[in-house]
Amino acid sequence: QVQLVESGGGLVQPGGSLRLSCAASGFTLGDYAIGWFRQAPGKEREGVACISRSGTTTVYIDPVKGRFTISRDNAKNAVDLQINNLKPEDTAVYYCASRLRRFSQCVSSKDAYNTWGQGTQVTVSS
Repeated sequence: QVQLVESGGGLVQPGGSLRLSCAASGFTLGDYAIGWFRQAPGKEREGVACISRSGTTTVYIDPVKGRFTISRDNAKNAVDLQINNLKPEDTAVYYCASRLRRFSQCVSSKDAYNTWGQGTQVTVSS
């Protein structure tokens, strides 16, 4: 069964850090471009970071540049998202998603991703 499972979310104070992980079962994550998305209450789901199939290209939206780092852990069949200097506006459910294998590059549209995890909640509050 093809499945993505996110973990690592939680409640953290502003300025804190979290490391989210997206683990795959049923397929090899290293063969796919992977995106991290987030959805805050009442807002559209937005892509925040992506890593290409080869791992040589990473893409971030402007609000998270310099604070978020996406990386592969092929030994764990996972893609991690390191989040530093968390801000209240980062509060959201975070999802990872994979593209179809034949698409090696990152794109921003959530419609380009076909397999999704269930999400992990990140809450930034003092």
